[in-house]
Amino acid sequence: MEEFETQAERATPCWYVIQCKGGESFRAAEHLTNQGYEVFHPVLNAKRKRQGKLTLVTEPLFPYYLFIRLDQTVSNWRPIRSTRGVLRLLTFGNTPIAVPNALVDTLRAQPHHQEGSHSYFCTGEKVTITDGPFKDLEAVFKRCKGEERAIVLLNVLQRPQDVEISVDNLQKREG
Repeated sequence: MEEFETQAERATPCWYVIQCKGGESFRAAEHLTNQGYEVFHPVLNAKRKRQGKLTLVTEPLFPYYLFIRLDQTVSNWRPIRSTRGVLRLLTFGNTPIAVPNALVDTLRAQPHHQEGSHSYFCTGEKVTITDGPFKDLEAVFKRCKGEERAIVLLNVLQRPQDVEISVDNLQKREG
């Protein structure tokens, strides 16, 4: 009876982790999906400064990694290692490491892989103004005002003042 339970367990699909080549997790996910595998590639939408402008970019939640659902008896594992973007399936010795279903379910339920954006600046963060009449002055980021404007706290004439400024004219302070 124990042997039958073991075979049944082996036939139950589990989530495994694939390590991808640098910067190729999106490619790996696409090619594995095209081959008919069930893949979960958690991503988040974040604002990043590119060429002086804030843009919304989609980034992997776990750079270099994605999840694939396989069972040990039915799934064809051989094409995985030669799929474009895939480096290897994570193993312990020669045994692939199964990830608990609850972990992947929890990740799928989180809002970070869905539509939405995260502010590039955090409240209370020190920023430098990069253009305009307050160029090169240090300020404290307070909050966003719409998509392109921000309210910063700037020390003007020895008094802190709220100033509205374009987000494109702010830069995070080093250190």
